[in-house]
Amino acid sequence: MFRLVLLLLCCAAPAGAGCRLALALAVDVSRSIDAQDYVIQTDGLAGALANKEVRTAIFGPEGKVALAIYYWSGKGYQDLVQPWVILDSPEALDAAIWAVRRTPRPEAPLATALGDALSYGLDLMGDAPDCERRVIDVAGDGQNNEGISVARTYEREDFTGITVNGLAVGEHEADIVDYYADEVIRGPGAFVELAPRQADYPAAIQRKLLRELRGPMIGALRRPDPARL
Repeated sequence: MFRLVLLLLCCAAPAGAGCRLALALAVDVSRSIDAQDYVIQTDGLAGALANKEVRTAIFGPEGKVALAIYYWSGKGYQDLVQPWVILDSPEALDAAIWAVRRTPRPEAPLATALGDALSYGLDLMGDAPDCERRVIDVAGDGQNNEGISVARTYEREDFTGITVNGLAVGEHEADIVDYYADEVIRGPGAFVELAPRQADYPAAIQRKLLRELRGPMIGALRRPDPARL
């Protein structure tokens, strides 16, 4: 019996050795995002990934995190800024941050093809490492106005096992939070984070990343709580 127990202990996988989260960040760069907004978004996302609390959550003992980042706007326009990478070292995370900072804003002002952006995210998830949770984190400031609708995308595509969270930027559309809550988010523990203005994006994306890295909260609100904004 002692030998059997010893063998089982030796062969067991170490705790936290696997990948706990595959996180795809989808960033809106449509025509409503002007040059100043783009700088705010870029600095905000890079700063959030570099934040000490976020880094601690990424390199926690629960397991590794895989990250991919893509920018989206009009139909057929998705730019893979950061292909899938396992964040297994500070250097790997720093390289992803640099990929965000060095990517220029698209020159052509394009529409908001959110349905296509989600479909692209689903295809991207097909190439993700094998992780316990799979999350698409989509940020935007407007409703779908080109290409396939969000509802139709969900009807024809299989998002089983994938959580879609939203970061709604309320600069241009007053009902954008309701749209994201009712039409965009889906899956286990899905939620919407709110940035009332573009200037609030850096704080909102940091809150959102921490919530995603720490996992679903039982009984959490699906809509953001205005009292804490």
